[in-house]
Amino acid sequence: MLLDLTFLTPAALLALRIIVAIVFFSSGKSHVTKPKERGESLGMSPSLTVVIGALEIIAALMIAFGIFSQIGALLIIFTMLGAIKMKLIDWNTGFYAEKGYGWHYDVIFLAAALVILATNGGAYIII
Repeated sequence: MLLDLTFLTPAALLALRIIVAIVFFSSGKSHVTKPKERGESLGMSPSLTVVIGALEIIAALMIAFGIFSQIGALLIIFTMLGAIKMKLIDWNTGFYAEKGYGWHYDVIFLAAALVILATNGGAYIII
């Protein structure tokens, strides 16, 4: 090992949680406040869009504040698996697609959620 930076692990996991939470809170808020527009762009009903958005917001808050982080991570994992399935199978989208709609983004957040799930979010959690 070149440098032993393992002492940074708790701070790194906290930073990961905060970044994931910001992205999913923002996405969820967009789904909840603009369900018709977001639903149309995703091929979903407005009501399903609101449900997914609410789950993203709940997951984001759980992850950010370290309250049942693993449950929040599972919600993100299921969301990302659904997004990947939609892009791969329903839309036949490539890993990198035109206009940034590929599923590369989803895989990154799937991996981030797996890290949160496996570590329970690190040392800086409430529950």
